[in-house]
Amino acid sequence: MIVILKQDCKGLGKAGDVVKVSDGHARNLLIPRGIAAEATDGNIRSLEKQKKLDEEKHRKDLADAKALAERIGGISVKIVAKSGENGRLFGSITSKDIADALFEQHGIHIDKRRIAPESPIKNTGPISVEIRVFPEVAAALRVDVEARA
Repeated sequence: MIVILKQDCKGLGKAGDVVKVSDGHARNLLIPRGIAAEATDGNIRSLEKQKKLDEEKHRKDLADAKALAERIGGISVKIVAKSGENGRLFGSITSKDIADALFEQHGIHIDKRRIAPESPIKNTGPISVEIRVFPEVAAALRVDVEARA
């Protein structure tokens, strides 16, 4: 029997794949549990339509992400932190601090998990931080760390 997988299934394939399985496996396990649907003409047409919609959404999201990355690349964020001698900070600047400063200063909301400094920020001065805007798109944000008087 030929079925369309509704979700990823180890050993068979990923969601949306059209695979051939034994009749018993399809009728007794895959279809009753909602893992797969029989590959009828209507189901195949709806699968193709859904794939087309997903591709369009992905293209739109990618274009939006590239525009946001371009916007982020042209700005800098200023963070003031308490420091000791020689510009060494008490503690460090975290990705949450950077995300909060980016929102407060420029109105751009980025999840803190998408901000990945190469190493902990423990000194004053300008630092470049990578932000993963989309899986294929990254932007470099300039972070200016200044000492509090």
